[in-house]
Amino acid sequence: MSEAFDCAKCGESLYGRKYIQAEGGPHCVPCYDGTFANTCAECKELIGHDSRELFYEDRHYHEGCFRCCRCEKSLADEPFTCQDNELLCNECYCSAFSSQCSACGETVMPGSRKLEYGGQTWHEHCFLCSGCEQPLGSRSFVPDKGAHYCVPCYESKFAPRCARCSKTLTQGGVTYRDQPWHRECLVCTGCQTPLAGQQFTSRDDDPYCVNCFGELYAPKCSSCKRPITAGLGGGKYVSFEDRHWHHSCFSCARCSTSLVGQGFIPDGDQVLCQGCSQADL
Repeated sequence: MSEAFDCAKCGESLYGRKYIQAEGGPHCVPCYDGTFANTCAECKELIGHDSRELFYEDRHYHEGCFRCCRCEKSLADEPFTCQDNELLCNECYCSAFSSQCSACGETVMPGSRKLEYGGQTWHEHCFLCSGCEQPLGSRSFVPDKGAHYCVPCYESKFAPRCARCSKTLTQGGVTYRDQPWHRECLVCTGCQTPLAGQQFTSRDDDPYCVNCFGELYAPKCSSCKRPITAGLGGGKYVSFEDRHWHHSCFSCARCSTSLVGQGFIPDGDQVLCQGCSQADL
């Protein structure tokens, strides 16, 4: 009499039938699938022993059910991403969740080098200076009306230029005759002393310090022979015919009485008060 060879689950004979050896003994195919097969996370059907099974994060899938939830492309042999418990192929993930390059319009792929500024995103190789068209990378740049410039291009295109040396002013500077100057370029035409922050004047559009202007162009006091620089720190003065005096120097040549606001009598190269003039009569 033949030895019994039955399914460990249902007890039916396995002679002449396909079976699978499993824990607890041999099982007929229906019993094996019902006991040991996993349920597909997508279609909720059992994954039979003769089906290719895919496993991802404690979930089991039929090969045909393991696909992108948007385009339904099979992910069995493709890279994919899980977003909010949904499987997505790389193309669908990038289209839905990745940024678009503001320059070329292509997707900025996850993990690729990119630059972000003002709510926009660029591929690193697409973020270029609007002037020289070289990649800006990690270099400093200046935004201007939707364009982006490296510092040298921005200065060359937009920065004011010194009225004397014509080079760009990157910081500071002074204004003279409504034109920008480097502080070190605004100097006295006579002695080359820096004039920034100092009192100065000009002649024929050339700037001069007070001393040089007085020596070169100011009238000389008929008494002390020093320049009269009224309005430039030299005080008030008195003029008579072709002669000029500082207020402090305009006095009687004999008694030294101040003649400012007083009557006086010219006596050759001198001026006299009326009292001294009458004493000679």
